[in-house]
Amino acid sequence: MTFNRTLLIGTRGSLLATTQAGHVRDGLAEAGHTAELHIVHTPGDASQAAQTPVEQIGIGVFTETLRTALARGECDIAVHSFKDLPTAADARFRTVVPRRVDPREVLISVDNRRLLELPSGAKVGTSAPRRVAQVLAVRPDLELVPLRGNIGTRMGRVGQDLDAVILARAGLERVGQLDRAAESIDPAVIMPAPAQGALSVEVRVADQLAWAAVEGLDHRPSHLRAIAERAVLATLEAGCSAPVAAHATLADDDSTLTITGGVFALDGSDKLVTQRRVRIPAESWKQAAEAAGADVGRELLGAGADRLMATAR
Repeated sequence: MTFNRTLLIGTRGSLLATTQAGHVRDGLAEAGHTAELHIVHTPGDASQAAQTPVEQIGIGVFTETLRTALARGECDIAVHSFKDLPTAADARFRTVVPRRVDPREVLISVDNRRLLELPSGAKVGTSAPRRVAQVLAVRPDLELVPLRGNIGTRMGRVGQDLDAVILARAGLERVGQLDRAAESIDPAVIMPAPAQGALSVEVRVADQLAWAAVEGLDHRPSHLRAIAERAVLATLEAGCSAPVAAHATLADDDSTLTITGGVFALDGSDKLVTQRRVRIPAESWKQAAEAAGADVGRELLGAGADRLMATAR
């Protein structure tokens, strides 16, 4: 298909967002397409600078503004952190998922201490209920402190008013600051958010030129794992700020998926974790991945997940 326009990639203006979008731009350039970044300012940017809690500004404040810009033609492509998108499908768009980076959490701390090495009473910054619940399960003696802001702002508080912060490894890796991490935390200790480390690259359904450009960026194993993890969240009818986690892995030949889901009491006192292993057919892999994640979600509901999720409301 012949291209006769420069594709505009919608992104927030933060270092992480523009770096993620830049990777997409570079991938398009390698395939022979011309693309440039288009900064979309969102209400969440100002609230983040003011340290306004997510609960007050609403979930999805960043992604919905980008989607609105894409829908009205302000840009041709929108790049999101997949974990931040609503789980309900949006009929206006088609999406691809480039190769995912490591979904684990990382700890940045004074003197590079690991989570189990932090002194009793240490102050650890994180605002995600999922992280709070899982940290308290292994270290109930720590003080968890609300934390917002960009990566630099969050890490800058270590050694000032905080002893450590917990961040997604993907962000540090993408901006080239992974050397700041004291520890990449085993998912068995802190299970990541569904689709953490994955990007969603969206285009309008009717824009065949943009779709032809981005389609080649899709990485099936990454897409498959993200779909399965997000199906856990969707089945639980929980938002991205709920104490819900999911982690999927694939066998070496990509034919067997193992999906683990967890729901946690906010105070760390209880948890439900279940796992399913399924074969993935070559043709209907999206449907199979979604079904596996949904099965895990239903098992969690049957075991009492609603009760634990209620502790975070």
